[in-house]
Amino acid sequence: MEIHEAIELQSCPYCGGAAMLEEENGWCWYVMCMECGSQTASIEYRSAEARFGAAEKAAHLWNIGKVLRSANGD
Repeated sequence: MEIHEAIELQSCPYCGGAAMLEEENGWCWYVMCMECGSQTASIEYRSAEARFGAAEKAAHLWNIGKVLRSANGD
C-alpha cells in the first residue's frame, strides 16, 4: 500500500485547510497545509525500513497539532 493512502491527515489546526504529506529528496517527511503553509518539523529517516515510520511520525505531529506557523512578514 502506498504511504499516502495508508496515512490519514486531519485538517489544518489553524485554518482548516487540506494537509499534504511531503517527502523531501529521500531523507525526511513533513506535513504542510495547502492553504496557509503551516507545517510540521521534518522527520528524518536513514533507511528504507525507517521511511514509513518517519511518515507516520510526521502525520502524528500534524494530527495532534504540533504545527509550525509563520506570521505574516516572517
